[in-house]
Amino acid sequence: MEYALLGGSDLNISRIAMGCMSLKDNQQLNEAIINRAIERGINYFDTADLYDKGLNEERLGAALKQKRKDVVIATKAGNIWRSNGSGWDWNPSKEYILASAEASLKRLQTDYIDMYQLHGGTMEDPIDESIEAFEILKQQGKIRWYGISSIRPNVIREYVKRSNIVSVMMQYSLLDRRPEEATLDLLKQNNIGVLVRGSVAGGLLINKSPKAYLNYSEEEVAKAAAAIQYVATGERQPTHAAIQFVLDHSAVTAAVVGVRTLEQLEEAIRSIETKKITTEEIQLLKRAIAVNTYEQHR
Repeated sequence: MEYALLGGSDLNISRIAMGCMSLKDNQQLNEAIINRAIERGINYFDTADLYDKGLNEERLGAALKQKRKDVVIATKAGNIWRSNGSGWDWNPSKEYILASAEASLKRLQTDYIDMYQLHGGTMEDPIDESIEAFEILKQQGKIRWYGISSIRPNVIREYVKRSNIVSVMMQYSLLDRRPEEATLDLLKQNNIGVLVRGSVAGGLLINKSPKAYLNYSEEEVAKAAAAIQYVATGERQPTHAAIQFVLDHSAVTAAVVGVRTLEQLEEAIRSIETKKITTEEIQLLKRAIAVNTYEQHR
């Protein structure tokens, strides 16, 4: 496994991180996957209070309780489930973030959260109030560092200017290169680490039938998948190529990969172990389809 410091923090995290949203109610399997991930060098585990209405945090906390000092736990707050279970609403208030942190600490069975993230964000938010909540939690020792999970350039710019975030989680892949235009260079210049989700574009780059995605047609998606397949030579499989593509960008610290089986875990980890993608191959992939840019929240 390879490791890198996350932005200006002291968190030395695995470049393949485990997204835990897919953990289900089979705790024996959950713990087998998590234990294997740790054995294979993964130390960063990402969850959110939103996932399974808090049960995801409980499952992760139970699995990591005896290994707490060896891992980095990341979770998120800002979304609140409606009482009737029909969906959730956005609440970035100071009061709610502080209360959410307390609830997450209990579910995770830990005294501190390594990386606490705002799970979204809009320009209409009370941004300074949200930042104040994270700073209070940091001063209290309940969180070590904080960041945001957002794809909105305008929101990201505000947090870069006004806060001490050390990371931004965002979607990025060959089929979503929007961050290249608006945010990746900005974050690198400010020593803020990028955590990538969606590196395989929901499977469209590796094993799913092509369909329209973002502003790309079905035909363009097929071209991108074909390009990934083309550079998947030797031991390098399409999954490896798709993940290596995002890790190649100098602003990216880690790819957070959703895992629900041991096979998926091993496949993701082998992205680090197989032959590295070359500059020429990166350029070939970029030429496969036209780059897309943000149409909203610029």
